[in-house]
Formats: sequence, structure tokens, C-alpha cells
Amino acid sequence: MYLLTHQLRCIMHNIVKIYKLVRNFLFSSVNREFLIFLFFLGLSGTFWLLMALNETYEEELAIPVKLDDVPNNVVVTQSCADTVYVTVRDKGFTLVTYLYTNRITPISVDFDTYADEDTGKGEVPFSDLQKMISQRLSGSTKITSIKSHSLPFFFNYGQSKRVPIRLAGDVKPGKSYYISRIKFWPSSVTIFANKTLLDSIKYVYTDVLHLNNVEDTVMRRVPLRPINGVKMVPSIVKIGFYVDILTEESVEVPIVAINMPEGKVLRTFPSKVNVKFTVGSSLFRNVKPEQFMVVVDYNDILANPSDKCILRLRRQSRDVTMARLEMKQVDYLIEQQ
Repeated sequence: MYLLTHQLRCIMHNIVKIYKLVRNFLFSSVNREFLIFLFFLGLSGTFWLLMALNETYEEELAIPVKLDDVPNNVVVTQSCADTVYVTVRDKGFTLVTYLYTNRITPISVDFDTYADEDTGKGEVPFSDLQKMISQRLSGSTKITSIKSHSLPFFFNYGQSKRVPIRLAGDVKPGKSYYISRIKFWPSSVTIFANKTLLDSIKYVYTDVLHLNNVEDTVMRRVPLRPINGVKMVPSIVKIGFYVDILTEESVEVPIVAINMPEGKVLRTFPSKVNVKFTVGSSLFRNVKPEQFMVVVDYNDILANPSDKCILRLRRQSRDVTMARLEMKQVDYLIEQQ
């Protein structure tokens, strides 16, 4: 018990000692002059601030806007701007209260007052907008400019439909690759608008997207491009780009004679020819010879008599590119039946 009391006394003694040292330092003759200097510096700064705030200035204010009293059966496809920017002139004291307090209340746009049911559009005219702003400002404040000339908004009474999505932009694969598939999640979106606008929209586009040298599967979340007076649900979609490796392949295709007169038969040597093409490795198993058609046209033989006939690739598989014949001419024989 005695030891604890002794320790407390030592601590208190040290605190008192430190207090006296600080007091003596602050109130010494040198530091007393410094404190006086600080006092008058603060006083002069206060006077300067008061004089500055008494001057007239111009300042841009951001006033919030909200659309109120929207009926339950109405879908707002495009709301009015959420902020109006206005430049005002007044004393510094007043402008400070605008900038650093919540003195300016938001502009409340009443739906029924400005909505036109026939057009599905509402608009707050400039005169009403100016009046709404003035009501939220001090009587001494003068409005010098308003950036918004009106506050339009669009709506409909639940009319909607689903439309597919189209990609805006380009996606370039790396060398020896190609884009085998593009998939959207969801595959279509619901759009809300007035009937005339709904009938005119067949699909919606994404924002412009550019990808280069794609060599693996790529996933992106992309906003849909806005359309005035249209609400899209969802407004952001996920896109998947799937790539495949390109390979050189070939299939053997029978040669078919066309435009032959009755009683005549054309035989070619050989009777089949290889068709070379470029195809994605995963698609090659779907490529069949019957998807191609190689022909000899009897009219070509009549127009250009020769020991060899010209081959033409008349049809090819939709899964291949750069399809071409390994042989462009072959021997032939025309027989009478």
C-alpha cells in the first residue's frame, strides 16, 4: 500500500513539474510577444474575411431535382435531370450559406402538373423552372444564368416488349483465331416506351466496344446505348466472346454435271475433287462433303471447247471460309446414252 502511494506521488510531482515548465515557456517575455502577434494576426485575418464576404460575387450552384407523385401504373422511361446548374450573384455571406449548408431545398417536379398522356412526355418550361429556383433563393440573390432551358421526362402506362441485343463496335481475333460465337446474358431485354416508339424499335445496341488480338474467351459487362424516351431492363448486359483456332482442312466432293442435254452423259476423270478450306477446329467435325457442290457446266464446254473442262465451286458449308478447289480443270468424256 505504501509503495503504491509513493508511486502516485512521484507521478503527480512530475506532472506538476511539466506544467510549470510549459507555463513558464509560454509566458516568458519572448513568447508573450509571440502570442500577442498571433492574436493581432488572427484579428486582422477576421476583419479581412468579413470585408471579403461583404463583397458581391458570382457562383454556380447545383440544385437537386426530383420527380414526385408518379402514379403506380406509370413507368418513367427517362426521368428529368437530377440536378440543375444555376449561376447567381450575391454577397459572399449569402453564397457561403448556399455552398456549405443545406439551405437550398430540392426542386420538386409534380408529375400530374407537367405530364402529357397523349405524347408520353412531360416538360417543365423555362419560366416555371426559373420560378422554382427563385423560390429557393434569398430575395437578395440575382439569377444570372440557368444551364437547363427545360426539364423534360418521358413515361408510358406499362407498355413494353422484348427485343434482341446487337453489338456495336468490333472484336478482332488474334492471328490464326476467329470469333466462333458471341453470347449475350440475357439474350434480350425488356423496353418500355409509348406505342409509336415501341413499334419502331426492332433491337437495341450496346455501347461501342473495341477488342483487339483476342485469343481466349473474353467476358465483358457493357451498358446498352440509351434511347430518348425508352427505359431498358436491364440497362447493362454481359457479353461472352468465344474464340477457336483456325485450321486448314479438305474434303473430297463428287463432280456434278449441269445443263446437260437429253441423251448425253458427262464423265470426269477423276470423278471427285478435293475442296480445301479454313475452319475452326471445333467445327470441322460438322463439315460434310454433301455441304459442298462442285459442278461442270455443259454450257462452258460449248463456249470454250477444250480437252479439259472447268470446275466451279457452286456451294460450300456455312462453317468454312476461303473454300477453294484443289484442281480447277479435269479431263472429261461426253457419252451418248
